[in-house]
Amino acid sequence: MWFSLSRKASSLQPLLPYRVDTKSAEATKLCSKRLYRSFNHLCTDDASLVLLCIGTDRSTGDSLGPLVGSRVQDQLPSQVAVYGTLDQPVHAVNLEKTITEIKDRFANPFIIAVDACLGRTESIGYISIKPGALRPGTGVNKHLPEVGQMHIIGIVNVGGFMEYLVLQNTRLSLVMRMAEVISTGLIYSCREFYRSIERTWPEQGDLLPLRTE
Repeated sequence: MWFSLSRKASSLQPLLPYRVDTKSAEATKLCSKRLYRSFNHLCTDDASLVLLCIGTDRSTGDSLGPLVGSRVQDQLPSQVAVYGTLDQPVHAVNLEKTITEIKDRFANPFIIAVDACLGRTESIGYISIKPGALRPGTGVNKHLPEVGQMHIIGIVNVGGFMEYLVLQNTRLSLVMRMAEVISTGLIYSCREFYRSIERTWPEQGDLLPLRTE
């Protein structure tokens, strides 16, 4: 059974895109805190939270989304629906069908889209958390439907030439590290979002241990 969010969107100034360097020791905490703030800021009280992880396990660089989906599917609160895993990926072939399924299943879905992308050399290894819809496939010249009320993208390699070959030759260690930061950030932020008891985020050191739900 899926539940609606019980918090109203914040009246703060609009959120700006936010970047996290996954090589930083603070990457997981920064990602968690930003996601938590984004949920409180953007989610309305009648929305259902849906995580849509886009990509395919047939390409190392494009496997970021399915890796995240597989890592979080049994760790998130029961209120959160997850689409896109290594076993059941969401990609160019079935993306439109999946979006239709989500809209049919939920009256007012708040979709968080997760995907890999190509970018500048100096941006490789960074995660971007942005409000608004994701435009999947633009890095490889595909025209796919926009999706999401917010999105998380991981820059896995350099763009601009031979994109499919570049994705195929992306280092798995980089993608795994980015998937770990994103998935842990989602687990913490979603759990915090749904807890009724407020507490202060730790200012220093590691995040508090994950609580077994």
